Amino acid sequence: RWSLTCATSLGPPPSCPRPRTPLPSPRGAQTLHPLPLPRPLRTAIINCSLLAQGGVVVAADSRTSTGSYIANRTSDKLTPVAERIYTCRSGSAADTQAISDYVRLYLSHYTADTGKEPSVKVAAHLFKSMCYGNKDRLTAGIICGGWDPEEGGQVYSIPAYSGAMIRQPLSISGSGSSYVYGYIDANFREGMSKEECENFCKNTVSLAMARDGSSGGVIRTVNINEAGADRKFLAGNKLPYGPL
Repeated sequence: RWSLTCATSLGPPPSCPRPRTPLPSPRGAQTLHPLPLPRPLRTAIINCSLLAQGGVVVAADSRTSTGSYIANRTSDKLTPVAERIYTCRSGSAADTQAISDYVRLYLSHYTADTGKEPSVKVAAHLFKSMCYGNKDRLTAGIICGGWDPEEGGQVYSIPAYSGAMIRQPLSISGSGSSYVYGYIDANFREGMSKEECENFCKNTVSLAMARDGSSGGVIRTVNINEAGADRKFLAGNKLPYGPL
């Protein structure tokens, strides 16, 4: 990890008297004002993950912003940490990318030590421990979804700062999620097929993108089941719902 080094001035030596009044500025010199600190990159404006028959479907938009400036309009917020385990990242882009890299590393060590693939619960526990153990330094809301032979398809919500790890049939996160709770309450039902889940995720994310100014770009979906992970892409000009 990075280390921070701080240096400070000890002042003039004892033989040099400290001036009692500030020295005048040269004629014509301009006063320099400190530049404002850059805002951190924010990602995962709308994420959706839900159980399908025999697996899990995860979806996200692709806009990464810093304040009102769009830093990346085609970012990939669906990050694999194992062959059949994905995470949907929300919060600081740098923080969530670093956490995902650590979890991927630890899961590879787990596979090398035990000789078997990690379960979704193990991956979710790693995310929860890292996020809560560093809650004073990180801004990270995680959805961990995937499939394993022990419990099949699973979705875990790990909200930022909370230390909670909640298993749910459906989970959404990001600033755009507050716009689509009504649609979800009216249309979600358990036991949907893979095609129904994919359409539901696309509709949910596109509705959030239409309302939320921080959401946008394209929609990426991943269907995770026993056979593996199947990624799909929906271009911005083919969304089910456009801007209102």
